[in-house]
Amino acid sequence: MIMLLNSLITKIIPHKDMFKFKKGILISQIVVLCLLGIAITFVAIPSYVSQQWSWTELPFVAEIAQMKKVPETKLNFSGWTTITQEKRSVDNYPWSFQLIEKPGQDTILVALKAQRFFKDLPEVEWSDLEGLEQWKSDYLTTLKFPSTIKPNNLITARWFQAWNDKTYAVVQWYAWPGGGSHKSSRWFLADQKAQLRGERVGWVAVSIRIPMEALGRLKDMEPLAKSLAEEVQKTLEEQVFIVQ
Repeated sequence: MIMLLNSLITKIIPHKDMFKFKKGILISQIVVLCLLGIAITFVAIPSYVSQQWSWTELPFVAEIAQMKKVPETKLNFSGWTTITQEKRSVDNYPWSFQLIEKPGQDTILVALKAQRFFKDLPEVEWSDLEGLEQWKSDYLTTLKFPSTIKPNNLITARWFQAWNDKTYAVVQWYAWPGGGSHKSSRWFLADQKAQLRGERVGWVAVSIRIPMEALGRLKDMEPLAKSLAEEVQKTLEEQVFIVQ
């Protein structure tokens, strides 16, 4: 709809150089409002009544079948051993909660929420987890690491310290094939570009909870966090973002 309106406006509104008098800007704004009114009357309202919005014709997510299995699937993270993996409901949406460990390292929680339907959008996952964990947070910053299949693409994750009865270093981001970001808006942009090719971009919300000393420095946890975040992204790209 927005693209259609932009196209109409671009084609019909005269170039600003054609307005040679002081009130030209005002007149052009009136023309824009008229065009918007026409578009709403003859395009938006009929589409709403007939339930034929453009999103109903979106392409399906090619990897959706595999992504639906995430809540019940124990993923294999190289160098780590899984203690437990269980499906849990957070705000009426299924998540995977997988506890992993390796020698010399405390148990870490990898929580995953995978897109299950092509209309599902990333929204308030970080707030949902905050409510579940009942934690407070501090030192909110970002952590960057590369995608395995597209090494030139840096993924930007939320990186902060959180505490309830224990203290944690937390990494969170939306993963997609070849990229990721903690901002859902970045996924929307990637998905829009894919739609121009008749494709879609699937997403998985990732939250990694790493135990740390109450008086420890978040900076000291970065090497472990980056290493594990890269491994989780790699695992998703190899085991989840695949077409079956």
